[in-house]
This record gives sequence, structure tokens and C-alpha cells, in this order.
Amino acid sequence: MKDIKKSKNSDTRRYRNRLIIGALILLVSLAGVYLFLNQEEELKALEEDAVSTNDIKNGIHIATGFIEAPGMQETITNCTACHSAQLVIQNRMNKERWHSTIDWMQKTQNLWDLGANEEIIVNYLVKNYPPVSKGRREILTNIEWYELKE
Repeated sequence: MKDIKKSKNSDTRRYRNRLIIGALILLVSLAGVYLFLNQEEELKALEEDAVSTNDIKNGIHIATGFIEAPGMQETITNCTACHSAQLVIQNRMNKERWHSTIDWMQKTQNLWDLGANEEIIVNYLVKNYPPVSKGRREILTNIEWYELKE
């Protein structure tokens, strides 16, 4: 009699375990479908945003912050493929240093041959983001100073 009860209990546990596993598989499948459908909506939203990435406002390319001028598009295409526009903008260099930096990137960072675009890019950067003599750091501005109490 005990063997029959053990057998029934064992069958019941197996059946319950199979139901639980089936329910989990169903939940995971539904979650996957939900995420897939949600991802399509997000991709559509990104595509709609991509249409506006070429917008220029007050002479500034909205998506990158680059100044609108000849050579901007070549700079966007070649420089922002690897790093942010802000990294390019903050590195204010003269023509010689830009050429040297591009040469270094080609030798060590797998930057492709820019061909005629190199001169266009360098001229754009030198004209719009020339070197600035700042010293050690910029002076702090717009600071409300207060007196320390003893």
C-alpha cells in the first residue's frame, strides 16, 4: 500500500513540476514577444529622431554641437564614427597637431585613410575650434563666494 502512495505522490510531483516548467516557458515566451514588439516601437521612434539629426539651429548642428561651416559633414562622418563630437571639439589644435593626431590614429587606432577629406576636416577644425591659450585651467566664473566663519 505504501508503494502505491509513494508512486502516486511521485507522479503528482512530476505532474506539478511539468506544469510549473510549462508555465515558466510560457511566461518567458510571452515576455520575449512583448520585448520584441516594444523594441519595434523604440526602433520606429529612433528612426523618427534620426530624421532630425541633421537639424541646424543658430548655426550649430543639433546632434553633434559642431559649428555649421564647410567641412562639418566630413568631420561628422569621419570623426564621430569612433568617438563623440565633444571629444573632437575639446581638442583644439593647430593644423600640424591635427595632422599628427590623425597620423597617430591611423597607425595605432585603425583609422582609415581619409584621402582628400583629411585636409577638409583639418581646415574645418582649425578654423572653427582653434587652439586657445588657457593656462593651467580656466578661471572660475559665476561663483557666489562666501566668507568662512571662524
